[in-house]
Amino acid sequence: MHDIRTLRDAPDAFDAALARRGLPPMAETLLEIDGRRRAAITAAEAALAARNAASKEVGAAKARGDDAEFERLRGVVAEKKDEIARLEAEAKAADEALTAELMALPNAPFDDTPDGADEAGNVELRRVGEPPRLDFAPREHWQLGEAMGCMDFEAAAKLSGARFVVLSGALARLHRALAQFMLDTHIDENGLTEAWTPVLVRDEALLGTGQLPKFTEDLYRTENGWWLIPTAEVTLSNLVAGQILDAAALPRRYAAHTQCFRSEAGSAGKDTRGMLRQHQFEKVEMVSIVRPEDGRAELDRMTACAEGVLARLGLAFRTVVLCTGDMGFGARRTHDIEVWLPGQDTYREISSCSLCGDFQARRMNARFRPEAEAKPEFVHTLNGSGLAVGRALIAVMENGQDAEGGVTVPAVLRPYMKGATRIAPDGTLESGTA
Repeated sequence: MHDIRTLRDAPDAFDAALARRGLPPMAETLLEIDGRRRAAITAAEAALAARNAASKEVGAAKARGDDAEFERLRGVVAEKKDEIARLEAEAKAADEALTAELMALPNAPFDDTPDGADEAGNVELRRVGEPPRLDFAPREHWQLGEAMGCMDFEAAAKLSGARFVVLSGALARLHRALAQFMLDTHIDENGLTEAWTPVLVRDEALLGTGQLPKFTEDLYRTENGWWLIPTAEVTLSNLVAGQILDAAALPRRYAAHTQCFRSEAGSAGKDTRGMLRQHQFEKVEMVSIVRPEDGRAELDRMTACAEGVLARLGLAFRTVVLCTGDMGFGARRTHDIEVWLPGQDTYREISSCSLCGDFQARRMNARFRPEAEAKPEFVHTLNGSGLAVGRALIAVMENGQDAEGGVTVPAVLRPYMKGATRIAPDGTLESGTA
């Protein structure tokens, strides 16, 4: 959420930032609401002072027998009481209106975030690895998985409808191996703290990270009021909600493997075949809580953590910085990592690492004290996929496929796969020297 004081100090800069996000000017409207709120608060304080002064004089008038003054002062006290209640109600209504407006506005992009209306405006930072040169027509992951008998969309549809899958046998094990490998890498090598968190949360958690109120239609809600998380960003970031941390406690770096749930509202017709876009999926999420001055370096560090997983899997990828029109609601700068998929003959997103600045921290009221007795400041938050497990499975299958329809298991995953080096076309695990 934006700081209203920053808006007061630089309304033109605020509108310029919104314009880069494709939004109309809002500063004048917001400042008008803020002005009404502040005026009501000032007037309420003045009325309270007048009531308190009159209250003190009531007893004195009674003591000296001045009945007329006594009644007049009692009338002033009653009148001010009603006036205070009215003004406080006006201030509360204006404050709620201002908060609602601010909560609906996206974060301001950094100056060096590229401008653009959509993904065409994204800027490539680097490419790592070479896409495999296959001497046969590559299959897509769902073609490989169905032929193996290990990927069943029809069974999932009977259970749950479209955009679900049942994995079994070798592919279920490969999916689990990927998640375990990612966690082990981030915890043992990248220094993140493993966490296991709920997938059901209250309104406040989603408000804190920015999914509510704007993205209600993208979420699933239970009948008793809990929400299913779209990503562990929600739970991991909210671990510091409402706290004032010691500076020595920063940075905090977390990793969690969870199931994630998204309604995929507005995605009708997109990626309808296979596992690329599903209602239920798994992800290893990274979240960092840092000092403001450390945010940009932490974004590079987080991006490198995600890239490192892909590099160790032997997968070709490219990293891009998202433009203002393609960047997420709460981000100031985002690095997307896109893995090469031979079946689609293109790069597809597998990780998105974002620096949110103090945008989420203000919503969560998450602060730290730079030094003893210093005034608390808002922390800065970052989040990133490290990685999306299902999409990593897709990438391993498509890049590791052979002409017979088998899949080579990356070397780093073999300890998790009983030493298997290949998944045969019939879905069995094979060991060898590959």
